[in-house]
Amino acid sequence: MFTQAFAMLIALVALSLPVAAVLLIVALTMGWLHSPMPLYAAGSEIFWKVANEFTLTTIPLFVLLGELLLRAGVAERMYAAVALWLNRLPGGLLHANIAASTLFSATSGSSVATAATIGTVALPEISKRRYNERLFLGSLAAGGTLGILIPPSIHLILYGMMTQSSIPQLYSAAMLPGLLLALIFGGIVIIACRINPDMGGVPIKATWKQRLASLPSILPIIALFAVVVGSIYAGVATPTEAASLGLVFALVLAACYGRLSVAMLHEAFISSMRTTAMIMLIVMVSYFLNFILSFLGIPQALTSFVGGLGLSPVMTMVLIVAFFVALGCFLESLSMLVTMTPLVAPIVIGLGFDPIWFGVVLTILLEVALITPPVGINLYVVQAIRERGGIADVMLGALPFVLAMFILIGLLIAFPQIALWLPSLGQ
Repeated sequence: MFTQAFAMLIALVALSLPVAAVLLIVALTMGWLHSPMPLYAAGSEIFWKVANEFTLTTIPLFVLLGELLLRAGVAERMYAAVALWLNRLPGGLLHANIAASTLFSATSGSSVATAATIGTVALPEISKRRYNERLFLGSLAAGGTLGILIPPSIHLILYGMMTQSSIPQLYSAAMLPGLLLALIFGGIVIIACRINPDMGGVPIKATWKQRLASLPSILPIIALFAVVVGSIYAGVATPTEAASLGLVFALVLAACYGRLSVAMLHEAFISSMRTTAMIMLIVMVSYFLNFILSFLGIPQALTSFVGGLGLSPVMTMVLIVAFFVALGCFLESLSMLVTMTPLVAPIVIGLGFDPIWFGVVLTILLEVALITPPVGINLYVVQAIRERGGIADVMLGALPFVLAMFILIGLLIAFPQIALWLPSLGQ
């Protein structure tokens, strides 16, 4: 039955149907084919229960926070400042792309918002400073993926809710891997520019006076991160309360930059409502699908199948990684998260792996899905901003950064404490 459901899922996605519709069709069809009971009757109760889940209140708040920052002019100032500080590294603005994405990720919680925001600011620099276009585009697409790993991450909130894991612990567990991934991205840029210096473009000239003068453009983002994530980790606020604090901070920031207006707030609210509606619809329908699959015994059958393979825990984990990489070529990251977590997490936890650790590994696998063709959404976001050429340039430019993600996953499997050290300090 799992093979049947999976094949149906991939086939419907290939027809370009909306993800929520695909999940609902699969759920209703599987229930109709394999159960004599009217399982669809449970849908209304499941939808109501999920929609009233207090933890999910965090999602619209973090989405709105990102929208406000996007329109407040924070990204332009931050990017210009970061570019001055990193101009001496081989690759110059390529590092600025990654560093600015890292900083913006620490406030937006969204990969698409990060890629779109930093991409809009950075893309004009390609021709102006003669950078290798493919590598430049790849650094933007890859840097954007940090939005779902570095806290506050909406994906980690959903994973925590589905596995009953502590969201503060997930946030602290993702911190070091997120920064390490950004450093590996930077290492790849340095190696590429050492091999071919022409890839690095013309560096920006900057004095220490200019660098120091740019610090006020970076400090607000760092302060916002401290307010949001720091309050969660310190136990002062729940994720929902922390998101509310972040919103107030973002409003003050927009006012200070002279961008706060009724028109700006209207645009931010409308965009946030659209994004939240999309996410919530997918989450509610995925819970209904998981109810159907659980009733039919598919998770138990899948666990028994994997256990019967006789593989070691590490080899089973490698098999799961390969499965998610292949799946990421066909499904969007949020869809993968909400549909596969209830099926795969029990297997991984049953093998003795820490659920907090797996949340970080799974999020990195979802990052891989964001920049692997044919449906890597960050590739299309960057190409849409670029508005010329073919998307193959973005795909080829992102490939070296996919390798960086595999390196990090390997390190996390070999050294789990990379993710578990910070959470252990709070116990």
